[in-house]
Amino acid sequence: MTDEQPNSQLQQLFEHLELETLDVDLYRSQHKNEGWMRVYGGQVLSQALLSASRTVPDDRQPHSLHSYFMRPGDLDHPIIFMVERLRDGKSFNTRRVSAMQHGEVILNLAASFQVAEEGLSHQSEMPAVPPPEQCLTRKELAEKYRDSMSAEMLARFSRPFAIDLRQVEPENFLRPDKRPPQRSVWLKLNAELPDNYPWHAHILAYASDMTILETSLRPHAMSLFSNKLQVASLDHAMWFHRPFRADEWLLYVQDSPSSAAGRGFSRGSIYRQNGELAIS
Repeated sequence: MTDEQPNSQLQQLFEHLELETLDVDLYRSQHKNEGWMRVYGGQVLSQALLSASRTVPDDRQPHSLHSYFMRPGDLDHPIIFMVERLRDGKSFNTRRVSAMQHGEVILNLAASFQVAEEGLSHQSEMPAVPPPEQCLTRKELAEKYRDSMSAEMLARFSRPFAIDLRQVEPENFLRPDKRPPQRSVWLKLNAELPDNYPWHAHILAYASDMTILETSLRPHAMSLFSNKLQVASLDHAMWFHRPFRADEWLLYVQDSPSSAAGRGFSRGSIYRQNGELAIS
C-alpha cells in the first residue's frame, strides 16, 4: 500500500495532448482546461503546436515557434485550433494556428518544421550548478516556507505535479527578496515515456511557460501572487536546436534584461544534463 497522492496534473497534461479532429486541419480540446482564473498559457501553446504537428510528415520536427496570447482563455469552454498550411518544402514546413473560443482568437502561433539535417554546430556553455538531486522539490520548498503561506497554498504546492521543478537557488515565492534578474531551474516530466514517444517538444512548450515570468520580478522583490500585479503572458517564442527528452533532467537558465512600460521581458536557455543546448 502507498499513501502517495495520485498525480492528477500529470494525467491532465497527457489529456491536453489528446485533440479531437473536427475536420481537415481543424481540432478541438477534449478535456478540462488547466489554469487559475484563465487557461494556463503553456496548455494552449502545447496544443497549438500539436495541431500544427498533425499536419506535417512524421519525419518533420518543430524547429521554432512564435506565438501571441491575444485574449484570456475561458476555463469552462473547449478550444478550437484552426491550422493554415503556409508552405510545404523539401526540408521545411510552415504552419499558422489560430486557437479560438467563443468565435474569437485567444492565441496565434506560427511554427516551422524541418527534416533532421547535419551542419555547423556551436553553442553557449551551460553554467555550473548543483545537480537536481541536490535541489529542493516543490513540496520540500513549500515545507521550508510553510510559515508564510496559508494551509490551502501549502496543500497546493505539496501535491504531485506534472513537471518536477527544482530551483537551483531556493527562495520564498510568496515573500521574495530583491535579487538580480537571473535564475536557473531544473525540470523534467514526472513520468517515464516510451522510447518512441513523439511529443517531447510539445511537453516542453507546456513547461516553458512556468517560472520565466517570475524572473522579471526578482529585482523588484515581488511575488507572482501579489495582488498589486496583473500578470499574463503576451508572447512566447522557442527555438529547438538539438534532440532531447522531456522525461530527462533539463536545466532552464533564465534572465530578464529589461522591464519597462508595464511589460517584463525574460529569456531562457534549456540545456540537457550533459551540457548540450537543446532549446532557446
